[in-house]
Amino acid sequence: IARRQRQMCIRDSRTTLYDSWPGPGDGRPFVAMANVGLFTMAEQTVLVPDLLVSLDVRAPDDPFPKINRSYFVWNYGKPPDVVVEIVSNAKGGELGNKLLDYARMGVAYYVVYDPEGHISDPPLRIFTRQATSFVETTDHWLHGIGLGLALWEGVYEDVSGVWLRWCNQDGSLLLTGQESTVIVRERVEQERQRADLERERAEKLAAKLRALGIDPDA
Repeated sequence: IARRQRQMCIRDSRTTLYDSWPGPGDGRPFVAMANVGLFTMAEQTVLVPDLLVSLDVRAPDDPFPKINRSYFVWNYGKPPDVVVEIVSNAKGGELGNKLLDYARMGVAYYVVYDPEGHISDPPLRIFTRQATSFVETTDHWLHGIGLGLALWEGVYEDVSGVWLRWCNQDGSLLLTGQESTVIVRERVEQERQRADLERERAEKLAAKLRALGIDPDA
């Protein structure tokens, strides 16, 4: 279950942004990538974050060439703004070498989510870059990005657990595609019920008018 939960977090964190997030505002584009190689300008460090978000850049028109399936800093012109690592064991170095490497790259926010407590308690830790290093913050709102992070407990795809979710500044969650579909279906059903109720009321009124000798269609 833990492995499946990790895969779902990675997949849905990316797709939720494209489904429910309008971006950082003013029509600015962004890319969100999962499990891709992240290469620095000097090619001295190659990392594979679980998720990265980069503002003010556009995804390649053709995603299939190998060169377009990685994040080359020199091609995009900037490092990612947010990097998320989801811990699956105690050997990944998420709070060691990786933290230092992402800071050197110029990543603005580094997020470490450790749902099973392999290396961290609390499970969610957020670091913000100051000068050339990271400083841990308790603020779950990523200033300048227009995104926040929250831990949500519930059932998703028949798996019960605590999930890492994107949220708005007021704490409301960005909806996954599945949740958006459910809400649309509920609204359609509510509208159908409302229409049925109005039709029933109209029929009862028409029946009363006929009983009084009044033609409701006149």
